[in-house]
Amino acid sequence: MKFNKWTVGLAAVGLVSLTSAARADEKPSAVQTALSNTTISGDVSASANVGLTQKYSSSPAAGIPFQAGKANGFNLDVVKLSIAKPEDESPWASGYQVDLLFGPDAVGYNTTVNSAITSSADFGIKQAFVSLRTPVGNGIDWKIGVFDSPLGYESFDGNPNYTRSYGYSIEPTELTGFEATYKVSDAFSVAGGIADTSASGINNRDTREIVGTNNDKSAWHQAYFGDVSLTAPSSWGWLSGSALTVGALYGPVTNPALLGQAANANAHSGYMGNNQVNYYGGLTLNTPWKQVTGGLAFDYVRNLDGGLEGAPLPAGSHVDIDEMAFGLYGTYKATDKLSFNARGEYVEADSNGNYAGVKGSVGLVELTGTVEYDLWANVISRVEVRWDQNTSGDKTAGTTVYLPLGSTTERESVGLYANVVYKF
Repeated sequence: MKFNKWTVGLAAVGLVSLTSAARADEKPSAVQTALSNTTISGDVSASANVGLTQKYSSSPAAGIPFQAGKANGFNLDVVKLSIAKPEDESPWASGYQVDLLFGPDAVGYNTTVNSAITSSADFGIKQAFVSLRTPVGNGIDWKIGVFDSPLGYESFDGNPNYTRSYGYSIEPTELTGFEATYKVSDAFSVAGGIADTSASGINNRDTREIVGTNNDKSAWHQAYFGDVSLTAPSSWGWLSGSALTVGALYGPVTNPALLGQAANANAHSGYMGNNQVNYYGGLTLNTPWKQVTGGLAFDYVRNLDGGLEGAPLPAGSHVDIDEMAFGLYGTYKATDKLSFNARGEYVEADSNGNYAGVKGSVGLVELTGTVEYDLWANVISRVEVRWDQNTSGDKTAGTTVYLPLGSTTERESVGLYANVVYKF
């Protein structure tokens, strides 16, 4: 084997050995090649929460996604670790994505009934899928495994506000199955797929085959979803880059509260484990002022949780819920480091059925204002004020446990939040 003169010179003074140099000059192993394009990234999020109204922990603030148990104190939110190998540009490209969550926000993220880890464990798998491309037309990209739901304006992380919207809690956060995406052009793409259920949770199954005495004859009860995305081309001037996404998801849901109730004759009579349908529409909008962007989000679920009948409700009673959330977003980026973000949201839940303990209609509004100033490199730092109010006219919303605000005894809440996120 030939060595360059620099290698021979270093070997002469004992700084390297020709044996190690020969090994370094060899072709990389298959393992080295497979790992060469792998990336590792993630973030660490911590926060402080102060209730500015009385009985804050018993107010609508208790139902804000990922804020349970965080009132009036300092909090570790979550640690996320991502390991990925993206697809390259080849016709038969492949890759993978694994997102792992550690900390309180991982609790219950994927509350699968088949998991050996209880929902109280500070660990969750956000995503874990294999990505594949098939050279059909412009190329079809596949995700197979567990992946983020394509429906929803906000995501688990990377949002302009620290606290999540109620709309975030209406749509499923993750799906287990497969998704196919086809990019028709730079301005138009379509996606669709099949999942185990329309509810979040790894390897969830339709409970009609698990609970109750009237099991369906067919064991195949899956969820189906699809969406269409439009992006304004550069020829549209200041609207360039604005994007519209609409989609729907239909299929069975899992009701873990009723698992193990098979002995109860009322545990299944056509409602528990039935199908629900989710509709979503989202718009991100650029404006003539580059510093200002806006957004709209609409989430609607028909027959939330597929309907419930019998335990834990009184025997012979049933209820199903329709729920809607409409959100407005605005961002003003004053400088590269300073931005102001605002969100307004209206939520409504309408119940149907013969159970008197569930109010017919309950509403909720929330306003959120966030100031972000990124002083340190790789760090997001922000302060936020949020106001939530039950608009149903009833001081107590505890009778309507299906609304995102959950069971409360106070009608109004105001909270102050501080959050720092380090991204690596």
